[in-house]
Amino acid sequence: VQLQASGGGLVQPGGSLRLSCAASGRIFSINFMAWYRQAPGEQRELVGSITSSLSTNYADSVLGRFTISRDNAKNAVYLQMNSLKPEDTAVYYCNADGPLGSWGKGTLVTVSS
Repeated sequence: VQLQASGGGLVQPGGSLRLSCAASGRIFSINFMAWYRQAPGEQRELVGSITSSLSTNYADSVLGRFTISRDNAKNAVYLQMNSLKPEDTAVYYCNADGPLGSWGKGTLVTVSS
């Protein structure tokens, strides 16, 4: 499946953004969908994941601020990001089936005043 992330941009600290990931094929049979991010000079890290049973998991750094969701009918995955901090600045990537699965091109999120 091919993935395309969108929704990034420049936002002030404390603001919100919603990232979208559109899949070229059906995602209802894909158990693991996730968002990763990579900041300059840092390794790529898992931000949040969601299974086909809608079980979610988050990095400690975003817990309570970010929410991952999926819409199988629209073949899409979303990441709602609230209370953004400068340290959330990174390129965000959509992923299906884990690190060895499918990756989309990233979308840049910049949190700055």
